Amino acid sequence: MNKIFFIIFLLAMTFQACVPTDDFEVPELVEDSISIDGNFTSIVAVKGNYKTETGEIHNFRDTDTWFEAYVISDDSGGNFYKKLVLQDKAQNPQSGIQILVDDNSLHQTYNFGRKVYVKLDGLSLGFNNGVLQLGIQNRGDVVAIPSSLIDDFIVRSEITSEIIPKKLSISEFSEETNNLYVEVHDIQFDINLVREAENFSFASHRYDEYDGERQLESCTTGETVFLSTSTYANFRSLMLPTGSGNIKGVLSRNYYDEHFVLIVNDPTALDFSGERCDDQFFKCDSEGDISRNVVTEENFDGVTSNTTLAARKWTNINVSGGEKRFTPTMVNGNRLLRISAYNTLENPLEAWLVSPVIDISSTRANLVTFDLLASYDNGMFLKVYFTQDFTGDPRTTDWKLLDAAIPYGPSGGSGNVFKTSEIDISCLQGKIWIGFRYLGAAPDKTTTYDLDNFRVMSN
Repeated sequence: MNKIFFIIFLLAMTFQACVPTDDFEVPELVEDSISIDGNFTSIVAVKGNYKTETGEIHNFRDTDTWFEAYVISDDSGGNFYKKLVLQDKAQNPQSGIQILVDDNSLHQTYNFGRKVYVKLDGLSLGFNNGVLQLGIQNRGDVVAIPSSLIDDFIVRSEITSEIIPKKLSISEFSEETNNLYVEVHDIQFDINLVREAENFSFASHRYDEYDGERQLESCTTGETVFLSTSTYANFRSLMLPTGSGNIKGVLSRNYYDEHFVLIVNDPTALDFSGERCDDQFFKCDSEGDISRNVVTEENFDGVTSNTTLAARKWTNINVSGGEKRFTPTMVNGNRLLRISAYNTLENPLEAWLVSPVIDISSTRANLVTFDLLASYDNGMFLKVYFTQDFTGDPRTTDWKLLDAAIPYGPSGGSGNVFKTSEIDISCLQGKIWIGFRYLGAAPDKTTTYDLDNFRVMSN
């Protein structure tokens, strides 16, 4: 049937009873008249046609059906490429979807907040890179709508609405909130990404191949999510903001559908002007020069099993009920210890490696150093602590967090540069132990860490 849609927006009119009529003006009417010959459905109903159990592409044929939506992506910054992300409402949205379009300047026609009408007849629905996408079927794939056919499927409304982001916490991310424009409060980048010595950019690190993923953490819950930025974005070389605050962006999934990511239209979507909310690190802050005479060194040569490691007074234990621990490994002729949740089926995997006792009183130790390497990086899951009273069980020991330099590695391969941490212990007395805690989870929190060259130095 033919439906004429007259959408009328009343501009800011409020009044109270008994107010004289000449005290306010009649608001201007903004009218968008679009003639659509067909039936209407919702994005939720559209997505319901895809059957995850079969994974088959769904084709919309011989159905004169449309849906209306609002554009929430903007490709002017280069962070979106040949696709529109649409949601069903300008505020309080319920569902969103992507539509592939063979045009690399979509913002010129379909700007942020633009209301559009999408014709389903002739389109196909498929699942790719963790999200549902509309496009044209080409054999076993859903591909972009050719530029010559865009107007046949997408009708541009005269209305541009203000998009009110849906406020969510990281724990509220779900399949239902995927492809929505969201806002997350009280969040910051992991401290290892914004140190003065190595402040990361959005997506121009040597390990960034297609996208740069930067770990964000909640100041209130400690939960994490990633900011994903294309290596083709025009702001890829900008440094990450070092404070804490709020972020607005499109909620999506990473390329391998392993975890949620936030994708921003441009850097103004981050308001990180607040103070950081890091856990309190223990620091000695020695004012004098620290001598580097090696008292003890463990390079793990000859360590081929946990029995050998235990004989050298190291404690290596899985406290989450699984079997995976730090594992003696040979890499290019070099012995080291490796930990990863990959291919373990353990969720969570909490493993502790605790050093032999360091007797500061007898050795006058003032510095601890060690080398770390990250590979197949999909998050930072290693922290380093110390204690002055190790009970033999990491769960019943009082630990203090150390400001160790946790490395960032390539997501799709092995790292090749160890990062050295130097821990000043010159203000401590008595005996201490250093603890390495890995808290990962299969299948998506599985970064591999290698540990080597643990040294204690003294005056």
